[in-house]
Amino acid sequence: MSSKAESIFEKIIFASRWIQAPLYIGLIVGGVLYAYKFLVELIHLCATIDVITESALMLGVLTLVDITMVANLLVMVIIGGYSTFVSRLNIEKHEDKPEWLQKVDAGTLKVKLAGSLVGVSGIHLLQIFINIKNHDTEHVMWQVIIHVVFLLSSIMLAFTEKILHQKH
Repeated sequence: MSSKAESIFEKIIFASRWIQAPLYIGLIVGGVLYAYKFLVELIHLCATIDVITESALMLGVLTLVDITMVANLLVMVIIGGYSTFVSRLNIEKHEDKPEWLQKVDAGTLKVKLAGSLVGVSGIHLLQIFINIKNHDTEHVMWQVIIHVVFLLSSIMLAFTEKILHQKH
């Protein structure tokens, strides 16, 4: 292959990273939808506060926490993924630049995402435990197994990243 053809081919390959940009826009829309669901749940809790039980309130608040954690996960994927795989964000002098963004690479992003998934799974499990009388044993067992798998996967990812980033 001639060097000019190779150069053009490499530019096309490098430019192909922009194919992911619409995916991040879609995730931003997903974040807006989660914000809407958060507001709907919050309004529902406020409107029914005088008639709901403490357990129902706790489940409602845990739902708000769950939605917030998923929204945080979305932000990490959007900002971290875009800046890692598509293009650097020009926010060096921005006063609100997240501290974690300075140290993010593909491996670090995976560990942070895995940790967030463990958190979301933990909230779901807590919701089930609070309302356990409405769940059969097999359902609870599978939820615990899934949570443990997320937890172990997260630990293994973090351990692998630590090994890979150790200075020799």
